[in-house]
Amino acid sequence: MNRSPLDHGRLRARLGAGEATLGTFVGLASPVSAEVCAASGADWVLLDLEHGAGGEEQVRTTVPAAAAYGVPTVVRVESVARIRIGRVLDLGVAGVMLPRLDTAAEVQEAVRHLRYPPAGDRGVATYNRACRFGLDAEALDREGEILGVIQIESASALNEVEAIAALDGVDVLFVGPRDLSHDLGVPGEFGAPVYRDALERVRKAAADHGKACGLLVPDGAAAAAKRAEGWAFIGIGSDSTLLAAALSEALSVARA
Repeated sequence: MNRSPLDHGRLRARLGAGEATLGTFVGLASPVSAEVCAASGADWVLLDLEHGAGGEEQVRTTVPAAAAYGVPTVVRVESVARIRIGRVLDLGVAGVMLPRLDTAAEVQEAVRHLRYPPAGDRGVATYNRACRFGLDAEALDREGEILGVIQIESASALNEVEAIAALDGVDVLFVGPRDLSHDLGVPGEFGAPVYRDALERVRKAAADHGKACGLLVPDGAAAAAKRAEGWAFIGIGSDSTLLAAALSEALSVARA
């Protein structure tokens, strides 16, 4: 295979084999920030277009910057509109995170955007990075390489999590802790029984259907604890929160 910044399904295969992976969210709208995270040893970086500072133009530079270190880029799209998903897929991402889906029917419709016809409705073009700018037309036959990450961030999604986990095209169930805890009526109370029960329900649904489960945690200790519980797609903070925490701690020490 020719050299390429594309992941070619390796991240999806690792998760499918039950391997735990660790990454971080990137929201500073800087390919250098993504490169720093990749150079630090992350298994993946997740470019956040829902809450991050940048837009789709960031995908163009983030993918090769992270790939220089062998690290794939997953993108959380700003919406599950077909055109938004298709744009980032053409730019060569390894996977797509789909936010704010509340039912299995909504998820089933959204994951169609990850695949070309007849299985889906992704627009077909070859003059893009995903097809090596027309030099790799066979890429059109390798759409099974794309990782589908579905966020479980509402009580409605939680109520249908087993049906969501059973869908083809769903590879990871990912909990947004803030969103889910807010929707469950215990905002930020991650020790609340209703929230802890929700996490276990997501973890079990993923395990029962051979899918990976993931969530966002603040630090390495929390990530290690979740790895031990069987979580496999674990995001440790973000470029901005990790930088802010590190500098804040350093300043506190210096001023003590």
